[in-house]
Amino acid sequence: MNLRTVLSGNTYIFGSLNEVLGKANEEKSGDKLAGIAAESVTERIAAKEVISNLLLRDLRENPAVPYEEDEVTRVIQDGVNIPAYNKMAGWSVSELREWLLDENTTSADIRRATPGLTAEMISALTKLMSNLDLVYAAKKISVPATCNTTVGLPGTLSVRLQPNHTTDNVEGVTASLFEGLSYGVGDALIGLNPVTDTAANTAEILKRFHEVKEEFAIPTQICVLSHITTQIEAVRAGAPCDVIFQSIAGSQKGNEAFGVTSEIIEEAWQLLKQQGSATGPNVLYFETGQGSELSSQAHHGVDQLTMEARCYGYAKRFSPFLVNTVVGFIGPEYLYNGGQVIRAGLEDHFMGKLTGVPMGVDCCYTNHMAADQNDLENLSLLLAAAGCNYIIGVPGTDDIMLNYQTSAYQDAVAIREVLGLRPAPAFEKWLERMGIFENGKLTKIAGDPTIFTQRRTGR
Repeated sequence: MNLRTVLSGNTYIFGSLNEVLGKANEEKSGDKLAGIAAESVTERIAAKEVISNLLLRDLRENPAVPYEEDEVTRVIQDGVNIPAYNKMAGWSVSELREWLLDENTTSADIRRATPGLTAEMISALTKLMSNLDLVYAAKKISVPATCNTTVGLPGTLSVRLQPNHTTDNVEGVTASLFEGLSYGVGDALIGLNPVTDTAANTAEILKRFHEVKEEFAIPTQICVLSHITTQIEAVRAGAPCDVIFQSIAGSQKGNEAFGVTSEIIEEAWQLLKQQGSATGPNVLYFETGQGSELSSQAHHGVDQLTMEARCYGYAKRFSPFLVNTVVGFIGPEYLYNGGQVIRAGLEDHFMGKLTGVPMGVDCCYTNHMAADQNDLENLSLLLAAAGCNYIIGVPGTDDIMLNYQTSAYQDAVAIREVLGLRPAPAFEKWLERMGIFENGKLTKIAGDPTIFTQRRTGR
């Protein structure tokens, strides 16, 4: 495995595969914070040159975290499809890139190859891709998933309706929920981030979501994003639940910091099969984000892009319904400005789809970052063009509980219209029955939450 190259008369020698992967990454403040970023543009180009000539075999045989030390590595390595891997093991990373971007390579071709890839291969490939490459390649890949309904079908853009509230007041949550539904969003999930992480609070909100879903016969899924163990407790006590959520990391140590193990995830998975209210096979929801492992000192000296790729390899083991990166949420220490947020969002979406998970993105930023709403709108539009399964929707772009900025309910409506995309099919038919949608567009009554309150009171 050659880790050296000559560029402009200068010889660059990298001490390890992890070092060259870190220095080949596009500029990220998190990699600088970790002390593993390239010291110059020239060194970054040299690292990319080295990576382009590495064989996929080299990357599989040298995982970022040793197999013996890390559960995530074991899940990824043990899940490799050997026949698919053997067909590509002798390819260089640059050859994989050229094959993927070839106009004759189809979605079916890529899906057959996906089981033979590891996270390190996908990370290395991503470092050689431009933003347009990431959009073009991701557009080729469809990864639908089914809970009560199916998301991720070609030509669709779904939305997780996020009606967060500063005190978890159920009536306040319901008001935000009705507003979102009136704008035609919520087909991916109705999912709330709770202020209070207790089984009783989780159950109360789930029951309200379930009541609304049943009363208006809404074809969607419900979830409260408390800790996985809290959700398990609520479901065991009888709370209705379609999907169980958990944040995950790209290392065992990172997952331990989140208070989660494979055994706990497996317990939740089996519980929903027995007591959940979903009708389909995919019932888990995972969130990730570049930099989370560094924030918990669980990155093992590995760059944040590679650790993020490992999240998707781990998530795939559990056949999730939804996966999304919360790009920009952790703060400027990890993604400093709008350009870095856009790049990371495109990277994460591409890596997730190439891994084979149903991928969405929370296009967001915190108010102390050098980013603004235009950056998020640019990213949302690029992701929708790339075939992203879903984005997040909140009232007026401002999540008043999490105190960050993300997409407004209306943003997805505009993006669908610009790109000719539709909601998930079953949800679109429901919108038409409610009079909110007609001929692929919102009607005059859209955006009016009293559509629902008036029906509840019989007026």
